[in-house]
Amino acid sequence: MSSALELRRGTYRDSVSLMQVSRSVSAVDGVTKALVAMATELNVGLLAGMGFETPDGAGPNDLIVAIRADDEDALRRAREVLEEALVLSTGGGTGIGSAAGVPPRTIRTAANATPGATLALVSVPGPHAFAEAMDALEAGLDVMIFSDNVPVEHEIRLKDAGRERGLLVMGPDCGTAMVGGVGLGFSNTVRTGPIGLVAASGTGSQELMCLLHAAGSGVSHCLGVGGRDLSEAVGARSTLQALALLDADPATELIVVVSKPPAEAVAAEVERYAATLSTPVQLAFLGRGRADLTAAATKALAAVGHAGVQDRTWRPERTPAARTGALRGLFCGGTLCDEAMIIAADRLGPIASNIPLQADWALPADLRAAGHLMIDFGDDGLTAGRPHPMIDPSLRLERLAEELASPETAVLLLDVVLGHGAHADPAAELAEVLRAAGPDAPAVLISLCGTDLDPQDLDAQARTLALAGAEVHLSNAEAARRAVAIVEGLDA
Repeated sequence: MSSALELRRGTYRDSVSLMQVSRSVSAVDGVTKALVAMATELNVGLLAGMGFETPDGAGPNDLIVAIRADDEDALRRAREVLEEALVLSTGGGTGIGSAAGVPPRTIRTAANATPGATLALVSVPGPHAFAEAMDALEAGLDVMIFSDNVPVEHEIRLKDAGRERGLLVMGPDCGTAMVGGVGLGFSNTVRTGPIGLVAASGTGSQELMCLLHAAGSGVSHCLGVGGRDLSEAVGARSTLQALALLDADPATELIVVVSKPPAEAVAAEVERYAATLSTPVQLAFLGRGRADLTAAATKALAAVGHAGVQDRTWRPERTPAARTGALRGLFCGGTLCDEAMIIAADRLGPIASNIPLQADWALPADLRAAGHLMIDFGDDGLTAGRPHPMIDPSLRLERLAEELASPETAVLLLDVVLGHGAHADPAAELAEVLRAAGPDAPAVLISLCGTDLDPQDLDAQARTLALAGAEVHLSNAEAARRAVAIVEGLDA
C-alpha cells in the first residue's frame, strides 16, 4: 500500500470543483481512497477517518490532498490525474463579458461589460460573500446569494443597503429562485402560471412548484429570500420587498409565502403587510398545528381554479417485513426535513435532529441518538467546504447504509430532489445502497421532488427507486404520514 498526504496552503477551489477532482482521482485503477478538499473542520474529520494525521496548521483556506493506492505506480497515475483535474477546475473559458478569453474577475467588471444585466448570482465561500454582494448592489444589480455560512449581521447590512437602493437581496443561503421563467440555483423545470412564490425555503419552494406543476398549474416567479429572512434578527426584510414586487406584477394572480417555522412576531408582521396588498396572499408557514406544503399547494390551486394535488405513488414489488423500532429520516432539504418532523412528532413524540423543532431535541455532534431522529444533511454545519448533498450525496449514503443495517431502525424516510443543479442521477447511487441491504432491510419511504420536465426524468428515477425496494411519493407530507403509520403498525 502506498499513500500521499499534502497540504497546499492558500490554494482555494470551490467545493463542487473539488468533488469532481476527488472523483477523478478515486476512479484511477489501484486507488482505494482519495480526498481532495479544503481543510475545513468537517473535511479534516474525514481525513482522520481515512487514517491520516492532520497536517500542522491546516485551515479552511488550505487544500488537502490525501491518496491511498495499491502501489507506487497507481499513486503516480493518481497524482497525474490530480494535477490535470486541478488545472481543469480553474475554468479558463470565455465567460460573460470576457475579453481575449479572460473572464471578468469582479462583479463590477462584469456589470460594466454587460449593461443589460439586472441580477447577479453570488456563490463564493460565506465569509467572502458580503463584499461580492455589496459590489453587485453598488453596480445597480439585484442579487441572489447562493452562499451559506454568511454571518447574520452581513445579511442585515446587505438587505438594508438593497432596500435603500430599491434592489432585492435574495439570500444568503438562497438555493432556489425562478425569475421570468429562468431557474437559478437548484431549480426544477415547471410551466409558467399565475402563482408567485416568496420563499424563505429552497426545497420548500421546490416542493410547492413541483406539486403545482403536477396539478396542471404554474408559477410566475419564485423570489427566494434566504432561510433566515423570517427570523427575529432579520425581520422579513426581503420578504416584504418581494411581496411588493409580486403585487406589482400583472402576471401574478396569487402570492404564496413559504417558510420553515418563522418567528411568531415576524410572521404576524408579514400577515399584516400582506393584507394591504391588492393581490391575494396565502401564507404557507410550516409549524406545529399548521398546514403542510401539500395542503398549501391544494389551497393555492383552488384559488386559481385548479383541482387539488393528488399524490402519485410508485410501490415496490416486495412488501418489507414488519419491524419494530425507530423512524430515521435522512434529508437533503431542510424544509422537507422540518415538514416530516412536524408530522411525525404529532404522532410519535420527540424527534431528535440537527435542526430540532425544539432545543431539547437536538442531536449531539456525532448525529447519533437512540429513538426517532431526522438529519438535514444540507444544514450549514455539514456543508462547510463540501458540496450540498443534492450534488454530492456521499455523507448521506454512508449513513443510509449504516441505518439499513441497524436493528434499531424500523423505517427510513428520505427525500430525493431533482432539477437543474442537482445530481444527474441520484436514484442510481441510492438504489445501489438499497439493494445491498438485502431482503431483511427496513421499509424505505422516499419523497421525490421533481417534474416530468426535469433533466433526470422523474418517472425513470421513481422506477429505479421502486425496483430497489423503496416506496416513492411525490408528496413529502404523504411519504412522512405513511412512514409514521408503518412505525405505529397501522400500515404495512
